[in-house]
Amino acid sequence: MTSNQTSGGVARGHSQAEYNLPEILRRSGTHVVFGPGKLDTLGELARKEGASRVLLVTDPGIAAVGHVEGALSSLRKNGLSAMVFDGVEENPTTQHVESGVRSARKIHPELIVGLGGGSAMDCAKGINFVLTNGGKMVDYWGINKATRPMLPMIAVPTTAGTGSDAQSFALISDRVTHRKMACGDAKARSRTVILDPDLTITVPPKVAAATGIDAIAHTVETAATTSRNETSLAYTREAWKRLNRAFEQAMSTPSNDIARADMLLGAHLAGAAIEQSMLGAAHACANPLTARFGIAHGVAVGLMLPHVVRFNASDRTLGNPYAAIEDDAEHLAHRLGEMLAVARMPRSLASCGVLEEALPDLARAAADEWTAGFNPRSVAQEELLAIYRAAYV
Repeated sequence: MTSNQTSGGVARGHSQAEYNLPEILRRSGTHVVFGPGKLDTLGELARKEGASRVLLVTDPGIAAVGHVEGALSSLRKNGLSAMVFDGVEENPTTQHVESGVRSARKIHPELIVGLGGGSAMDCAKGINFVLTNGGKMVDYWGINKATRPMLPMIAVPTTAGTGSDAQSFALISDRVTHRKMACGDAKARSRTVILDPDLTITVPPKVAAATGIDAIAHTVETAATTSRNETSLAYTREAWKRLNRAFEQAMSTPSNDIARADMLLGAHLAGAAIEQSMLGAAHACANPLTARFGIAHGVAVGLMLPHVVRFNASDRTLGNPYAAIEDDAEHLAHRLGEMLAVARMPRSLASCGVLEEALPDLARAAADEWTAGFNPRSVAQEELLAIYRAAYV
């Protein structure tokens, strides 16, 4: 078996071909293990990294549905000891990272496992930065600020959404200012990713909808970003193919194994596309909505996305910025509307409790977001305010 191939058996009578990886992932440099029941390979994979002590970073919800015990069982079967840090919450802050580092120092781990959604994986990466390189999380805000080696990490996503498992960035919020810090370093990227669709069947419908829309937003924005390239677009096309065909079925029939597998792999591919390029104005607009009004990230970015697509496409000098995934941008915006309807997402800022008088402040905050600079159509406060107004009612 080569380093990027799937391994092990396939559950419930599906053929191995349904869980084969696209060629681009086989050449990605990350060992991706894909298929039902693959959580059981965690211990073997950790042992191959030379580890005997493991820090498992997760959250209480993942523990409650039994996935933590499944991970621990696999680690124990392979003779590894593990400490669980389950103090992660949604949108992890510097406080969560500091708590995780204190836990880690009790066992001096040789490997970190991030088990959960994007919050758990981001927190695991944040812990890795501070544990191995010292200082505080703010010291790593930016790119390649870690000067010392970091621990190997295995990412095990339990939602089909963030794509954090494919990325070298940890998104950690300052616990005082609430500003999200993007801390990136190639050494923080997971060496191994386990994509086990069995883990996503326990995701509550609202969470599955929000994370699925987030993955779709990643795909749409990476198709158009100014830093897109042939490698990122190859990931984007593969992601869109899977997410576009699977989303409705995954929402209506969560027990559909193949739809869930498509969503999980699509989310990973979209995350890999971000790693090779960047995002755009929809994410720039979404982050202030989450920070100020507490709107879940997937809900916020989904609400803004069709308006950003139409805004970008209205500049005729750009042609169709989304040509990599759809021939017609208006058709894409309409398709996104269909997906939001299936997900039962709110369609206006007003319906989310956003105050109209807050829009100028939101636009100022969005203009400061890093991803705004990669939008295919130039955006500053004025343009972002226009997008917010379009999304308001």
